[in-house]
Amino acid sequence: MTWLRLLPALLALLLRLVPGPRIVDDAYITFRYARNLTAGHGLVYNPGEWVLGTTTPLYSALLASLSAIVGLDDLTVLAWLVNALVDAVGVTLLGWLGRRLTGSWVVGIGVALLWAVAPFSVTFAIGGLETSLVITLLLGAFALFTAGRERASAAVLGLATLTRPDALIAAGLVFAAIGWPWLRNRLERHPAGDPERPPPSPLAPAIIYLLVLAPWLVFATLTYGSPLPNSIAAKTVAYHLPPEAALVRLMQHAATPFHDHLVHAHLPFLGILLYSGLYAVGAFHVTRSNPRVWPVFAYPPAYAAVYAIANPLIFRWYLSPPVPFYLLGILAGIWALTAVIPTLQHSGTRRATAVMAAAALALTMQANAWTSQPPGPPPRPAPAMAWIELETLYHEVATDITPELEVTGGQLAAGDIGVLGWVTAAPILDLVGLISPQASDYYPLPDQAYVINYAVSPELVLDERPEMIVILEVYGRNTLAVDAEFQAAYELWREYPSDIYGSTSMQVYRLRPS
Repeated sequence: MTWLRLLPALLALLLRLVPGPRIVDDAYITFRYARNLTAGHGLVYNPGEWVLGTTTPLYSALLASLSAIVGLDDLTVLAWLVNALVDAVGVTLLGWLGRRLTGSWVVGIGVALLWAVAPFSVTFAIGGLETSLVITLLLGAFALFTAGRERASAAVLGLATLTRPDALIAAGLVFAAIGWPWLRNRLERHPAGDPERPPPSPLAPAIIYLLVLAPWLVFATLTYGSPLPNSIAAKTVAYHLPPEAALVRLMQHAATPFHDHLVHAHLPFLGILLYSGLYAVGAFHVTRSNPRVWPVFAYPPAYAAVYAIANPLIFRWYLSPPVPFYLLGILAGIWALTAVIPTLQHSGTRRATAVMAAAALALTMQANAWTSQPPGPPPRPAPAMAWIELETLYHEVATDITPELEVTGGQLAAGDIGVLGWVTAAPILDLVGLISPQASDYYPLPDQAYVINYAVSPELVLDERPEMIVILEVYGRNTLAVDAEFQAAYELWREYPSDIYGSTSMQVYRLRPS
């Protein structure tokens, strides 16, 4: 049985090492912060500009520290290897959590295997993002909490919050679960339970959580003016979205946790009922016997509710954190239902076989979301969603413009700054505003400026006067392309054919000589 419990971790490691790094554009932003930190410039994107544009200070510091310790300058490789190891730990924690909450080893093994193979896990691990780290920390925090180790859980939640600020959602649930019994005990005239062993106070876990956060909160406030990343505010004004956009995307995601839409076109319409129903059954079954663990099952709906209300542009990696818990609830629901099916309920072997069959079907659907020939290098099996055509094109463009920028020493402006900033190492003006706070003053634009959810402001470009600009054509179709003042100030230096996001090309503009 020991080897079987190790199988998910070994599979997770293998399925992240085989594809090789397929780095997502946003990951390069973190890499540049880490590279500048290692080089002695501080945790900055542009040396000398103290702007907090990364949402993951802990991951940035981790990569910078490991790079210095092991002497590996290629952060793309380092992040890929770190994430593979972190995910191996994560699936092990998920398996442990599944066994503990349901009492079934088959649920534990099944959910761990599902997360090991899940495209939403693998894609962003090999994509170099902090997603693997924050999910593993959340799994660790919930595992510690269910084991009754509130203080250790609080410390790990602090680390998770430093990895991604939306870990505050999980922290809020855990502290609510710790604090409510204590508060109710204090408020009741005749406290329930053992009067000699009242519920523990939430004060110690809260202090530990704050102590973990405190050094960063003080440093970030003194250095950047706020511990909140500038990127959060920038995305709020730069992207143009209908009010229901996030909710619709989250519902689509909940309806297809195993990429069911690749198997049958009509399954997504049934999926939201099927999977949310199984999840509700699993959550009810587990929490009825152990009410204290409700935060584990409250996390996915709470996460979805926060994002639906905030309505940011949902990048794909935003969808990943609740997925392992969602998968756990679904399998727990199947396990619970086997207890009421007459032909299964009196046989542990039959119940285990039924859950294994369901997990095998889900694994088959997930495997269908992999491809042996992904577009772009390296040509090894990978999830089909791990596409890097945009990043590959940006690499080509960055290689071409680097000599020009090195000669002039000028500033490069872009709407997607990851690859361009990493390869060129030039001073960057972020046209979205993640690392350039002044950009947010120019957004939002009038509705007619948008073809998709983002458009470049001509006034921003004309006021800042960067030496070169790189954008997908669709970003400037209704703005830069039709603005006479911009066309007079800039010349189209080069175009690269591309249909990404409905574009006709990727465009490189250069400031005309005075």
